[in-house]
Amino acid sequence: MTSLALDQKADQQVSQQADLEMPAPGVLPVQQLKELIQTGALAAQGPITNAQLQPASLDLRLGPKAYRIRASFLPGPRRTVEDRLADVVMHEIDLTSGAVLETGCVYLVPLMEFTALPKSVSGLANPKSSTGRIDVFTRLITDRASSFDQVDAGYEGPLYAEISPKTFSVLVRAGSRLNQLRLRAGAAALDDKALLALHGEVGLVDGEADIDQGIAVSVDLKGDAETGFVGYRAKRHAGVIDVDKPGAYDPADFWDPISARKDATMILDPDEFYILASREAVHVPPDYAAEMVPFNPLVGEFRVHYAGFFDPGFGHVAAGGSGSKAVLEVRSHDVPFIIEDGQIVGRLVYEPLTMVPDFVYGMDIGSHYQRQGLKLSKHFKQ
Repeated sequence: MTSLALDQKADQQVSQQADLEMPAPGVLPVQQLKELIQTGALAAQGPITNAQLQPASLDLRLGPKAYRIRASFLPGPRRTVEDRLADVVMHEIDLTSGAVLETGCVYLVPLMEFTALPKSVSGLANPKSSTGRIDVFTRLITDRASSFDQVDAGYEGPLYAEISPKTFSVLVRAGSRLNQLRLRAGAAALDDKALLALHGEVGLVDGEADIDQGIAVSVDLKGDAETGFVGYRAKRHAGVIDVDKPGAYDPADFWDPISARKDATMILDPDEFYILASREAVHVPPDYAAEMVPFNPLVGEFRVHYAGFFDPGFGHVAAGGSGSKAVLEVRSHDVPFIIEDGQIVGRLVYEPLTMVPDFVYGMDIGSHYQRQGLKLSKHFKQ
């Protein structure tokens, strides 16, 4: 087995996990991410570029090789990812010039980035929005991990992406960015009382908010009055999508539009993938970030929203927005399931930043989904 040790391990100039001085618990904004890069607490094979930096997260890049594995796994608290690979690797794939990751397969890719986090800082990862919208299931794994997408406080070591395309095969290459990492000091998610106060101050969603361990997000099945569409259903056996080519594909080759029904209901068929939209227009103030709470089995036999980050400024008036709908990536499980207009499909949890970021989500940084309604990923012609 080829060692997965980073080629530049001997050259790593990582910090000794010194704690950052922070005014309060919360999500780290871009300027503090830059500080971690300067100290070596966030490092990579090659420079970390400004294009990777979002208002409160860092895009992670695929390394030059991938491994086709026969099953997903977690290393557990006493083992590294490399320790487990001999049991699961089927073959190695060179990503230097690009390679196709096929539907129904599971891959493991060592990422270019690695960390030596301060003891006060932990991380949480999610697929990027454009990754979730093409149904590419992507999760972060660290050494000695007992859960996906979590980076323990003070973690020092490599990062890996588990990738499993569910609907469309995708072309990726070294440097492709499928997931992102958000870092936080402590835990400071707003409780319902604080969330209600913030909603009263800035209006987190249009109109009255349903607040119960987060703000309710419901599905819009009445649709756009002009087009009559409420969403899209992915076509089976469509072509390959190059993840690094925005605006390259005709939606008609990959998606069937779904028209609104008179009764404003819809049946989710098992193992089909849908793009829908929320009824609510969401606002994220510049000094906050939001996250869609993961699938709750109590709301129905389906999963909503693989890509759960909402950056500071998303949909916010001060960032050039006027409220942006949450696009819902929906997959039903096991049985057909009826949803109706206004049905709650998830909740948004808000968390303060440690300070206002140097820039926010919006048109000035080329954000693809500001002021969005029902919208496919950036790969498709609009």
